[in-house]
Amino acid sequence: MSSPKSVTLAFALAAALGGLAPSADANQINSGGAAGAYHASFCPALSAQLKLAQFDYRCTPSAGTRENMERVLANPRQLGYGQLDVFALESRQLKAEAALTLVRQDDVRECVFAVTRNKDITNFGELAANAGRLRFILPPNGSGSAGTFRFLSSIDADGLGKAKSVANAASADDAIREALAADDTVGLLVEFADPDSPRFELVGKLGGHVVPVIDRTILRQEIAGKKIYFAQETQVENAQWIKSGRKVVTACTPLVVFTGSADRVQGEQAKKDHADLIRTVADIKSGSLLPEETLFQRLLKRTKEISASSTEKVLEVTEQARDKAKPYTDKALDAAKEASDQAKQAAERAADAAKPYYDKSKEAAQKAYDDAMKMAKELMDKPKQEAPKP
Repeated sequence: MSSPKSVTLAFALAAALGGLAPSADANQINSGGAAGAYHASFCPALSAQLKLAQFDYRCTPSAGTRENMERVLANPRQLGYGQLDVFALESRQLKAEAALTLVRQDDVRECVFAVTRNKDITNFGELAANAGRLRFILPPNGSGSAGTFRFLSSIDADGLGKAKSVANAASADDAIREALAADDTVGLLVEFADPDSPRFELVGKLGGHVVPVIDRTILRQEIAGKKIYFAQETQVENAQWIKSGRKVVTACTPLVVFTGSADRVQGEQAKKDHADLIRTVADIKSGSLLPEETLFQRLLKRTKEISASSTEKVLEVTEQARDKAKPYTDKALDAAKEASDQAKQAAERAADAAKPYYDKSKEAAQKAYDDAMKMAKELMDKPKQEAPKP
């Protein structure tokens, strides 16, 4: 039978060890939607690699990058997945640049695409130049696609930043349907470049086409010295009997894994454990974190980063399109302003022209009133004059 003293020491030891071990909510990897690729495909691969290194981390679904960041800010020992562009945007808004650490990036990238049925919009230059008179339909607020649209709008004040009509659909599929329902509507999606994806097939089925989203400003964006977007050639349509597969060059943003900064972790041993976790995640071979599913193997084959010279050619086309469209846009704005001014002047002229008639009408009304009052007075006085004298 143990003495009271030994029992006390045992409880003390257990309490000390418990303080060093991560709490139940600390050892989780915040992924994304339960049915999405982050949670269903990428996170299990990372969790398995961590288990081999004696870190027991479980995958936990979430609403996306923003929520993952909020969770890690609340508990710096957690891990989170995200799109690098949305991570950059939300880091500024949450003022969390120093509180979060990017552990790894670039195992795989998601690409930015616009979709429309308007045949006059074929590249980002044309889309940006006409943003002020287009209607943008996005996936739900909080989605990666909606976050990317906000980021691109924030860096393109003279283009996408001029969009006045922006709405969120109930789902990404609904966003595609609504965006392809009229010529003045456009959708924006962030997707893995898989032409077999039901969403790309839906675009073709509804008579729409994919517009690459890329220009010089987009490719210049950085966070902590790391590029946010890369120019990649991606396949968006499969070959058919009389039609070859279509490829476009668009901007793609890396999938990232982040955690809290080590200096935000309480306790010396916990800090050391967290630093070890960061090193472990950073050192995992990229191939070990890619799902073994054939989808992502196909993506690697169908998507490739293009050379600087090829990128320059694409950027020149985009810039020329924007410059070409800008005079028409400016002309339309000038015409609208001129029409507004002319309408205002016409209204003023009409008011001036109507003033004499208004004054005459006012005089005529006053005269009619005076005559009526005079007649009424005469009628009232007449009985008094005709009344018999007593």
